[in-house]
Amino acid sequence: MSVIQRMLPPEPPPPALAAGWSPSRIAGHFFLAIWIAGSVGLFLFLVGSYDSQKMIQYGPGYLSGLWITLQLVIISVVLGAVLSVPVALGRMSKNKVLGALAYIYVYFFRGTPLIAQLFLIYYGLGQFRGALETVGLWTFFREPWYCALFAFTLNTAAYQAEILRGAIASVPKGQHEGAAALGLPRNVTFRKIILPQAMMVALRPYGNEIILMIKGSAIVSIITVFDLMGETRRAFSRTFDFQTYLWTAVFYLLIVEALRNLWAVFERRLTRHLKR
Repeated sequence: MSVIQRMLPPEPPPPALAAGWSPSRIAGHFFLAIWIAGSVGLFLFLVGSYDSQKMIQYGPGYLSGLWITLQLVIISVVLGAVLSVPVALGRMSKNKVLGALAYIYVYFFRGTPLIAQLFLIYYGLGQFRGALETVGLWTFFREPWYCALFAFTLNTAAYQAEILRGAIASVPKGQHEGAAALGLPRNVTFRKIILPQAMMVALRPYGNEIILMIKGSAIVSIITVFDLMGETRRAFSRTFDFQTYLWTAVFYLLIVEALRNLWAVFERRLTRHLKR
């Protein structure tokens, strides 16, 4: 008799345990039902009270404001990403002066509200109009859109610098040692070995930062920039119909959801070699 024939037959797997109705599960289903009911109610309300005349009149303004919002966020995030690299390197530098300057910059822009930074730039720099005209910068800072772009860039650069610094610090030291053993220069090591690995770690925080910038961009309507929220305020001032804000919320929700799904695809694409 062979060894296989002498072995005991395998036992069947145990039956799956029936999921019980624990208090947390009951609460989860309850809040999910409330969320679904609220979403359905909101949808039915918007459909039932839809006014085609208002949409024809104010719809182009919504699209124009949406385009301004996207422009503002995209440009500020890209410029902030460029600025965040030297700031992150300054935070990691052994030079005490550079490290202190980078720390103060990050500490200020991460520790104060974005709206306060926007007001400091838009209203504060106006107090120095003469000096700005002398150096030829008043043409830039007198426009609210450029002031908003400048404030958003400085703000997101501080957050992106911390994201990048943490991601670089997460790369194992063995990568540095291996590159040094191969005789690679430090700049080549950083650009081709360290930075690509750090970017994979930073992908999700970067996505969260972009989403926060999209939602935070609504404050530019306060300084007369007619972005999506600015056009909404103008439509509400003429119609006194709070549906204008509901439609704006739907627009922001669609933008964030589209970005979230696009970022998930982007993340899966770049990290596909890590899947097992």
